[in-house]
Amino acid sequence: MAIEILTVGHSTRDYEGFLGLLREAEVSAVADVRTHPYSRQFPHFNRETLKAELRTDGIAYVFLGDELGGRPRDIKYYCDGAADYEKMATDENFKKGIDRVLNGAKQYRIALMCSEGNPLDCHRCLLVGRALSERGADVQHIVASRKIISQQEIEEQLIRECGHGGDDMFAKGEQRLAEAYRERSRLVSFRSPDLQNNPNPEQNR
Repeated sequence: MAIEILTVGHSTRDYEGFLGLLREAEVSAVADVRTHPYSRQFPHFNRETLKAELRTDGIAYVFLGDELGGRPRDIKYYCDGAADYEKMATDENFKKGIDRVLNGAKQYRIALMCSEGNPLDCHRCLLVGRALSERGADVQHIVASRKIISQQEIEEQLIRECGHGGDDMFAKGEQRLAEAYRERSRLVSFRSPDLQNNPNPEQNR
């Protein structure tokens, strides 16, 4: 049986609402995949505050933003100023982060946490969820109270929305899915203002 791994976005919820989602899904550990785990508008989701609150409520917390965050520090993982998820997935630290999640899921019921409510707008789905799914995990996304959608359902939606749902005698299903992921990622991935203004910063060094 495949290991089940959940994801959740804290969105604009208060802490109690967020905790309720975790309780309903029987989550025992949160893996924070935000690169910058702080929020001015929702300070209850700041790293230290959230960790302490979850501990009080019997839920473990680990920060994995360095390994699995959506805003890479190395410019080689950007394309035209936007974070390139396909390149990021080849990084050794990213792969180690995926290994940590898979190993942790043997002991805990894990939910990967980021800020965006819609998994289709978030790297936790388009980057991390995809990588976990390719490693054989059963990835499920918590989107609302008692509403969970699978990575497979996400992929089917991606293909429909990106216009690759029709038959194509020249493209295999995997190729259509990869292009659908690529198109969606280009729309929602983090864009670096510095790299957009100067796409070749090394030329000015």
